[in-house]
Amino acid sequence: MTTARRRSSLWSQEIGLAALIIVQAGCAFVFLMDVFGDIQDTGHFSLNINIELFANLGLVAAIVVEARVLWTLLRRQAIADRAISAARGAMAQLMSDQFAAWGLTAAEADVASFTIKGFSIAETAGLRGASDATVKSQLNAIYRKAGVAGRAQLVSVFVEELFSGPLHSDAQTQQVRKTPSQTM
Repeated sequence: MTTARRRSSLWSQEIGLAALIIVQAGCAFVFLMDVFGDIQDTGHFSLNINIELFANLGLVAAIVVEARVLWTLLRRQAIADRAISAARGAMAQLMSDQFAAWGLTAAEADVASFTIKGFSIAETAGLRGASDATVKSQLNAIYRKAGVAGRAQLVSVFVEELFSGPLHSDAQTQQVRKTPSQTM
């Protein structure tokens, strides 16, 4: 599911919850008016009126709790959206800086970006209006300049950044190293 669909789905859920709260508030108002009308008609509290009043107060309390939960969810969603936006910007800047450090051309940087995003060679060629052979040639140049063996290591350079902090100036230090147990 795409991010736009998820965000749209969340907003529709939030709007649905807000609409439900409004309907409940309207019902609570009607029910409370009915209880007060019954009190005016009888002039006193009866067991029936007390039960209705208690149920209506429970409904009002539930509305207050639902409104607080919705408010908290909306605040958390706004914070998460800002964090994701900042991360997207940071990742784009990180990639741009690293591509410059590797000395990639503009075309190679585009191909590297598409590769890191998971596009196939054919998809990248289609998006760039180039042949598959051109994209393959550019990928080989990218791998050579980055000091990686292939797509997986290229992606791992940036994934490692997300987990451990700033990139090292030499991509070789980001490559997966064999542990002693792997050499046996």
